[in-house]
Amino acid sequence: MVLSVFFAVPALLAGFAIAALIPRLRKSRVLDLPNDRSSHVIPTPRGAGLALIPIVAALWIALGWTDGSTQVLIWPAIAALFLCALSWFDDLKGLPPLGRFCAHIVVVAALLYVQPADVSYTQGLLPVWADHLIAGFVWVWFINLFNFMDGIDGISGVETLGIGLGVVALVAGSTPGEVLAVPALIVAGAAFGFLMLNWHPAKIFLGDSGSVPLGLLLGWLLLQLAAAGYWAAALILPLYYLTDATVTILRRIARREKIWQAHRQHFYQRAVTGGLSHARVSSMIAVTNAVLIGLAVLSVSLPFASLIGAVLVTALLLAALQHRAPAP
Repeated sequence: MVLSVFFAVPALLAGFAIAALIPRLRKSRVLDLPNDRSSHVIPTPRGAGLALIPIVAALWIALGWTDGSTQVLIWPAIAALFLCALSWFDDLKGLPPLGRFCAHIVVVAALLYVQPADVSYTQGLLPVWADHLIAGFVWVWFINLFNFMDGIDGISGVETLGIGLGVVALVAGSTPGEVLAVPALIVAGAAFGFLMLNWHPAKIFLGDSGSVPLGLLLGWLLLQLAAAGYWAAALILPLYYLTDATVTILRRIARREKIWQAHRQHFYQRAVTGGLSHARVSSMIAVTNAVLIGLAVLSVSLPFASLIGAVLVTALLLAALQHRAPAP
């Protein structure tokens, strides 16, 4: 009952704040206009992150300020606010891809630097320098892939809900739960409030000001899972996003395409192009994520079997999406 408050409050705050933001964005003409690389057909306000991220960050900071065991939340929350502001400027004016990427690297490096010196994301299998180097690489990639994958109505809200609730299912009642369960619920609740306005047909889009800092915060939660010993679960929960984004970018590299440019080549985008609705595709991802949550919980006792099951489930979703994709 107490935990549910940490979901309901941010959901209500985010829902009302984003709803109030929509007419302001329309009045300011901050709109995503349909083009040959987009998946929507009407001009839609973008910038829900301007409401969602400050709410999540403020609640994380308040939690860290009042509870000594969660002081570690303050730094990622401040970093999320910085990336929200930087990405909002990018939404409005546009920034060079290399500049954005360097900013992500600096933020991730700073957050890894302020982590306790004894934190190991590979359970001590690697020296500290190599452990943190790999964690930083994966974190920066996750920030960017979360941004890349924000391409149809509902998908980012569904993925954030899946990861947030998955973290809660794993750690609630355990020692890591003191640090991770409540912030994960806060992120999931805020995502639910956004999802109510982003479900197809979307009234507002997240924008880079939301997707980039959300990728940062979710990546932080997943790395904390890995550090707490739930390494298999940290791979399983975001597995669909990791696979779709990674396979797509490798294909684009093989075709010598500019990987930083907008496109419609992700599995989920090609399924929409092939005739499935945004709601249908996002629902398929939500169902898959629910199964992945179950496998993540199972991975506590059966890590390798659960990973194999997660790979199979993700492959089935990708195959189903590919089946609806138009012929090349």
